[in-house]
Amino acid sequence: MKIVKEYVQRWYESGLDPDEYICLQKQGNLVEIEEATTGDRRTVLTFCTNDVLGLVQEEAVKQAAIDAILKYGTSNSSCSVLSGRIDLHQQLEDEISAFKHLPHTQLFMNAWMAMQALMDAFCHLAIPVPGFQHTQETLILTDVLNHGCIVSAIVNAGTRSGKVFGHSPRVRVKAYRHCDTEDLARKLHRYARPNDRIMVISDAVFSMDGDIAPLPQMLDVLHNYEGSVLVMDEAHASGSIGATGRGIYEHFGILPSDAIARGVVPLIMTTFSKFAASAGAAISTHVAELKPLLNVSPTSIGTISLPPPLTAAALESIRQVRKHPEQVKKLQENTRYLRSCLADRGFVAIGETNVVPVVLPSEINPKMFARQIMEDHGIWVSPIWFIAKPRIRITVNALHTREEMERLVTAMVATRNLLYKPTISA
Repeated sequence: MKIVKEYVQRWYESGLDPDEYICLQKQGNLVEIEEATTGDRRTVLTFCTNDVLGLVQEEAVKQAAIDAILKYGTSNSSCSVLSGRIDLHQQLEDEISAFKHLPHTQLFMNAWMAMQALMDAFCHLAIPVPGFQHTQETLILTDVLNHGCIVSAIVNAGTRSGKVFGHSPRVRVKAYRHCDTEDLARKLHRYARPNDRIMVISDAVFSMDGDIAPLPQMLDVLHNYEGSVLVMDEAHASGSIGATGRGIYEHFGILPSDAIARGVVPLIMTTFSKFAASAGAAISTHVAELKPLLNVSPTSIGTISLPPPLTAAALESIRQVRKHPEQVKKLQENTRYLRSCLADRGFVAIGETNVVPVVLPSEINPKMFARQIMEDHGIWVSPIWFIAKPRIRITVNALHTREEMERLVTAMVATRNLLYKPTISA
C-alpha cells in the first residue's frame, strides 16, 4: 500500500481532490449540506442534481416505496433466477417496455452491471449447450466519449464475466470519433468482416457534453449491415428529451420499430437514477430470446435483484411521467431558458440538453470557481477537472424557477469577474 499512500498524498497536495459535502436534508432544490472537512453547514440552491423531473420528493413516489417495504421488506435477499423475483419486477419491466416501445425488458441493479450483462449475453451467450457451436466473432464500435459503464463493459467483453479465460470467439472493439457517423461508416467498412456480429453502442445524451447522438444518421449507416445491433444508453435521455420524455427515438420522431424495419436491432438501456427517482437499470429489446440470457448473466445471478422500495419508486415515477408529460415540457423550457441566459452573458455552454457544461476561460480552475460560487452566493454546481476537459457542469431540472436560474447566472457572472482578469492588449 506504500505506493497508494504516496500517490494520494501527492494527489491532495496538488489540489486534485474533490470538495466533499454531506447532504442533511432537501426541500425542492434547496439542500442543507455539511462540508466534510470543516463540519460547516449551509443551505444552498443546487444545480448539480440528476433528479431531472423532481420526482425524488414526489409524495406518490415516496409512498410507493414505503408501501413496498411494508409488503415485501427492504430486500429480496436473492437473485431473480432463484427466489428474488417479485411481482413489482414484472410490473416495472412491463411499464418500461411500454414506455420504450420494446416488448422485452430485463432489470439490473445498475447501469454498469446491465452493460456487462449485455456483453456477456450477446458476445458469449450463456452456458455450453449440446449440439450448438458458437463460432462468429463480434465487432463492437463505440463512441469515444461514451460513459464509463460502456467503456468498462466493452474493454472486458473479450471474456465472459466470472471466467479467467474465455473460450468464445474473439471480440474486437474499435472506437469512432464523437458523434461522427462518417467515421463510424469508415470504421465499419475497414474492420467489419463478412461473418461478424456487429454492435454499435452510444450514449443517447452524453453525460459530460450534453449533446445528443445522431440516431437517424447512425441508422442510415447500419442499414447497410443487416442484423447489426444498435445500443442506446438512455441514462440522460429518459425523461428529458422527446415530447413526452421517452428518449432519443421520440426526440427524432421515430420508433424502434423503424430501426427494425431497416434491418437494425435496437436495444435501449434505461436507468432510474435520473428521471425515475430511484436506482437500477434495464435493457429492453424486441428479441424475446435475449432476455433469458440477460437473466442468467453473472451480473444477474451473482447479486440480489432490485430491492422492493427501489423497484416501487421507479415504477411509480415512470407512471408519473406518463401521466404528466407537462413536467417534461417544463424541463425542456427551463433548459432553453437557462442556456439562453448563459449565452447572453458570454458563457460557452456546449451541448443542447438539460446537462449544461459551461467551458470556462483556461485561467480559471473549475474547482475554485465552484467553491467560490458556493461561498459567496450559496449555489451548488459541479466542477469537472479530473474526469473530462475542465468545465462547470450544471444540470437544470423541472423544479427550477426562472428566478433561481437568473440567480445562478448572476452568480456565475460575479464569480467569473472575481476570478478572471483578462489581459488587455495595448
